[in-house]
Amino acid sequence: MSGLLGESHARRRFVVRALRGACLGLLAIGGGAAFVKRRKLLREGKCLNRGMCRGCAVFEDCGLPRALSTRSVLSSRIRHGG
Repeated sequence: MSGLLGESHARRRFVVRALRGACLGLLAIGGGAAFVKRRKLLREGKCLNRGMCRGCAVFEDCGLPRALSTRSVLSSRIRHGG
């Protein structure tokens, strides 16, 4: 009887480990896909932050028209003390 319990316990442990590994694999694939998509958007010159320039991580190096306009407005406010 204890042999059957041991086998079912080992089978259950195997299934749990397999599911855990599959979930980790899916998370890794999802993270990799998000990373690749972000790099692709940067290469194509598309906005990553949906037009919210001031909070963007690449704002200083961005060459998109909206970022250029925002930078010029911000620099004029700083120069004129506004």
